Amino acid sequence: MRITDLLDKRSISLNETPKTKSEALDRIIDLMVASGKINDREAYREQVYAREEESTTGIGEGIAIPHGKCAVTKPGLAAMVVKDGVEFDALDGQPVTLMFLIAAPNTKDNVHLDVLSKLSVLMMDEVFADALRNAKSADEFLDIIDKADAEQGDIDERLADMNEASANGFKILAVTSCPTGIAHTYMAAEGIEKAAKEKDCFVKIETRGSGGAKNVLTEKE
Repeated sequence: MRITDLLDKRSISLNETPKTKSEALDRIIDLMVASGKINDREAYREQVYAREEESTTGIGEGIAIPHGKCAVTKPGLAAMVVKDGVEFDALDGQPVTLMFLIAAPNTKDNVHLDVLSKLSVLMMDEVFADALRNAKSADEFLDIIDKADAEQGDIDERLADMNEASANGFKILAVTSCPTGIAHTYMAAEGIEKAAKEKDCFVKIETRGSGGAKNVLTEKE
């Protein structure tokens, strides 16, 4: 499954102007509903808002990835560009200009979670995120994602490969997780990996998302 399998033109808007966080959330929820993946808007909206009360999904660098699982008939994404930005209680205090809303049902295979983890990691790439902000059409937006998706490897395999990387003697072990285990688990891992590489440090990161624990730390480690 590719990221664009979860995203279609009906759920993409490239020039929104919400004045508040709640307006932004309500608008992107409407985009998700328009894609036909939600069977109860109010139940889904309630869970999205409840997730925000746990901690903001404005992860910084102008990006927010809210999400919910309730009333979801099939996995999906909605995307919204806010050209002038909107206050979102983001971790870095900056306005949000790019949003992805996740609809993730509780299914046995959870294959969509691997797809969402890839998107989460891609969002950490400033060039990729800026390209999406500047897309002129939904088709261009989808093409940018599809190309990046094809070029990206599996995040858990990459994190495991870091075990073989040369290091300066420092060893970092980490475990990342999110209350709902969908996106931020992998975004946090990507951030740690980048910081470790910059300092030439050995790093191994165990991710505990909705798909279960991966790249698990050993007892010796």
